[in-house]
Amino acid sequence: MRSFVSLVFTAALSVLLVSISLGQTPYNALPWRLNTAYNAYLLREVHQQYADRQTELAKALQSKNDMMMHKEVLKDRYRKIMGELPPKYPLKSRVIKSTPQKGFTVEKIIFESLPKRYATANLYLPEGKGPFPAALELCGHGPGGKIGAPAEAILLAKNGIAVLVVDPIGQGERVQFLDKEGKPATRGATTEHTLLNAGCNLVGTSVAVWEWWDNHRAVDYLESRTDIDKNRLGVFGSSGGGTQATYLIGLEERFKVASICSYFSRRERVLELNGPSDGCQHIPGEGAQHFEITDWVTMFAPKPVLIMAGRYDFVDYQGVLEGHGELQKVYDILRAKNNISLFSTEGGHGMPKAKREALATWFRTWLCKDTSAVHEAELVRVPDSDLQCTETGQVNTAFADAFSIPDYSMAMSNQFSEGRVAFLKQGQSTVRQKVLELLGIELPSTKIRAEQTGMTATRSYTLYKYQLIRQGEFPVPCVVVMPEKVGTSAKVILSLNEYGKDALLNDETTIGNFVNQGDILVVADLRGYGETADPLSLNDTKYWNREYRNAMLGLHIGKTIVGQRVTDVLSLVDFIKQDERFSVLPIQLNAEGSYGPVAIHATFLEPRISKTEIVRSIRSYEEYLKNPLQRDVYTNVLYGVLKYYDLKDLIGLSGKGRIQYID
Repeated sequence: MRSFVSLVFTAALSVLLVSISLGQTPYNALPWRLNTAYNAYLLREVHQQYADRQTELAKALQSKNDMMMHKEVLKDRYRKIMGELPPKYPLKSRVIKSTPQKGFTVEKIIFESLPKRYATANLYLPEGKGPFPAALELCGHGPGGKIGAPAEAILLAKNGIAVLVVDPIGQGERVQFLDKEGKPATRGATTEHTLLNAGCNLVGTSVAVWEWWDNHRAVDYLESRTDIDKNRLGVFGSSGGGTQATYLIGLEERFKVASICSYFSRRERVLELNGPSDGCQHIPGEGAQHFEITDWVTMFAPKPVLIMAGRYDFVDYQGVLEGHGELQKVYDILRAKNNISLFSTEGGHGMPKAKREALATWFRTWLCKDTSAVHEAELVRVPDSDLQCTETGQVNTAFADAFSIPDYSMAMSNQFSEGRVAFLKQGQSTVRQKVLELLGIELPSTKIRAEQTGMTATRSYTLYKYQLIRQGEFPVPCVVVMPEKVGTSAKVILSLNEYGKDALLNDETTIGNFVNQGDILVVADLRGYGETADPLSLNDTKYWNREYRNAMLGLHIGKTIVGQRVTDVLSLVDFIKQDERFSVLPIQLNAEGSYGPVAIHATFLEPRISKTEIVRSIRSYEEYLKNPLQRDVYTNVLYGVLKYYDLKDLIGLSGKGRIQYID
């Protein structure tokens, strides 16, 4: 016999689609209407965390000693959110070919940042014998990666500074998602990075950290060469490369100088104005640890840093000015005020000629002790054939033993399997505490207040609308369908549908069938669904997630939206148990679609839920690792969850038969 959840879905969906097309929302329970309200709620937490950060910074700015201590605190926090880094293995580097160019030489290089993780790179060498000062160039999000002969690398090489340009993960010759013909399977690097990042997060790492590791190993490669002066190294990057450079200098001690172009701004302003960026530009928990973009430069201080920006860049320029102003105070207290500089142009994104010349001048100043202005006389193009390192154009097709990022995520989950078994044996109390920690919540301690916002009576049932208020939490809209005659073996069915509560309530036939059974129905929209679903227009389709900005904000502040929605379920259970009309009745939770993981966590934590039925939802977090090319994954990401448990583990701990999937 089919369950209630599976019976209603097919019929209700067609009714829902009609009502959406007509703009009908007859079952809204909130007395106000603002579909960006949940985002505003999350941003209040963002602003509070950054206000707390300002208090910490003000204390650090009291003296040089205070700032040096603050730098160490920042580094410790950074290590915490990065997670455990792997051991170092031999690079197994090789120079594939060396080609003379006009005024410099280009080498094709392949090394292994981890066993079977192949990195492709080009080294631009100045004329002469060396050893040369050198810079690591980190690429922006262009699909070609290092291909295209970066003009800035050529300019530096022609002015005596070697430059190593490495393909980032997902770009150039390191695309991870390939179709049957070996071509990229997604629209570009930003999409690939974001999809890769979700799987990385589940095992407690991120694309940003893997890029950090690859770049760290690239520095190891530079140090291994006799023609490079390892005591005169720098790093720079623009756009996505600016992101990488920022993350890298926080803990990479070997650089003497750095430059960040078309990325540096204020994270707080960016999150409010534009929302979260690509998956590779965020490490979960940054907000919870009070990290601003300036903090990575502060970790690097007082070493010289050049910030480059365009006044008409989509990277917020006001944030550039505010961040630079803050860094001036940091460098002043460290008695190195001349070591921080801002170069702005009357232009937009990227590194045009004026910025390239400023970059070269800055690096010549600090690596060569030459303050003369560098000028770019001509643009030189290097043929792509002199830059491509593999025969096929992709490491994952050129090397039969290549290990992709999804492969690594799956391997890490497999390695954690024994640890998960051991963890689950530690007892219910320990497991519950870790579950709450990963969700980023505490069990609610304040009472809820149920405010009735409407009522409609029909011949066979009465429909009541409520908003549930709990201090500090987002209001929960719900509708109670109370049959005229409650059955002798009645139960309360708490229904959650990812398409919103209208998917059920608009279907009079299904409601009628349900009422005839004599059960009481409570239909709710947890935060971010139904009434408070974020506008699709504010969530870029390239991220493959209809609530990307809110999901990423939850990870940023350390309060996942899964956890927040679990809190909503607990509020609904409190509401049911404090209403004398049905407080003694058992509660059955029915969850559809992406609500599945929320329902599992809520049932594990809440013994007052007697039974849970789930339809059309994932059964294991490893499903996301095995099939990373799917939508709305971030909706259910918990950072590092697969180190401790999978969904099936919570199902088992919840009691035999208490949680069931209905096909």
